[in-house]
Parts: sequence; C-alpha cells; structure tokens
Amino acid sequence: MASTQPTTHHHHHHQSLKELKPTNPPKDIESQPNPKKEEEQQEEESIGLVVDYSKRAQVLRAAVLGANDGLLSTASLMMGVGAVRKDAKIMILTGFAGLVAGACSMAIGEFVSVYSQYDIEVSQMKREGNETETRKEKLPNPFKAALASAISFVVGALVPLLGACFVKDYKVRLGVVVGVVSLALLGFGALGAVLGKAPPVKSSLRVLFGGWLAMGITFGLTKAIGSASVEL
Repeated sequence: MASTQPTTHHHHHHQSLKELKPTNPPKDIESQPNPKKEEEQQEEESIGLVVDYSKRAQVLRAAVLGANDGLLSTASLMMGVGAVRKDAKIMILTGFAGLVAGACSMAIGEFVSVYSQYDIEVSQMKREGNETETRKEKLPNPFKAALASAISFVVGALVPLLGACFVKDYKVRLGVVVGVVSLALLGFGALGAVLGKAPPVKSSLRVLFGGWLAMGITFGLTKAIGSASVEL
C-alpha cells in the first residue's frame, strides 16, 4: 500500500507540472481572439437559420398558392366547358390542357421573378463588397422555384381532374368537382394562412368564397356565350 502512494503523488505532481508548463501559454493566446470568433459564428448561424426558415416558409407558401391556383383555374375551366358540353372526355381534356398550360406559365413566371430577385441581390452584394460565394448559396434558386411552382400547380390541378374522371353522370360530375375543389380550397387556404401567420378560418373561407366566385363566373359567362353562339 505504502509503495503505491508515492507513485500516485509523483503522478499528481507530474500532472500539475504538465498543466502549469506547456498548456497555459497557448490557452491564453487562443482565448483572446476566440470568443469574438464564436460570437460571430453564432450570429452568422442564427442569421442563416432565420434566412433558411423564412425561405422554407416562403417556398411552402408559394407551393400552396401554386396548388391553389392550379386547382381553381383548372376547375373553373372544367366548369366552363361543363356549362356548355356534357361530354366527360371534353371536360377532362380541357382540364388537362389547363393543367399543362398553367404549370408552364406558373413555372416561367416564377423563374423570371426569382431570377430578377437573384440578380438584384447579387449586384447588391457586389456593391457592398461582401463574400459573394457563401451568400450566393443562400439565395433562392430560380430553377428550384420554377419546378416547385409547376409541381404544386399540377398537384392542385389534378384534384378536379381526378374528381371528374371517376364520375359518369354529368350533374354529379359538376357537383363532385365543386365539392372536391371546395374541400381542397379550405385545406390550402388554412395551410397558406398558417405559413403566412394569418388567421386560418378567415383565410380559408376567403379562399373558398373566392374559388366559388371564380367557378361561378366562369360557368355563368361560358353558359351565356354558349347559348348566345347557339342562337347566332
């Protein structure tokens, strides 16, 4: 027992010497610039997180709006055709044409707007003389934005299309399109509101009534033009 004590003592002594000598001076040298670096890093990270989160919310919101758009414009087109023709095939073809045309126009519109925003921000960076490479990566990607809005539009447009596909009876088909679209509009409205931090019930009802109005106007006008052209 006695023989082990001095060695441990010696060991402790040795360790304390070790601690005293080589580690302290570098610690001092390191500790001066470090806190500043860490703070900056944390600040940058938190800014990055905020930018990332707001960008993600923005992208999601754009996707919801795109889906809403796809849903409404396609459903309105189909209702318009349905006002004049009872043929299911024509209604579905019209819906499909609306889906393709709408998705393309959405993608192009989104691409142009995001690209111009990108240009503005890059030129701003150059003016400020910032590190452009790292900050460029954080900017929204026009291709991604275009693809996201096209996909979301298609998803929205598929709702009334699929709703109409499975129903043979003309009146039931119109009813199904309106019903399915109404449900989806409520959902998209609420989701968009949550992402935009707006009251969900109010927003979804607004979206729903807007949708009904759009479908009603399209249906009414097409019917009016249809019956006028029949008389001509």
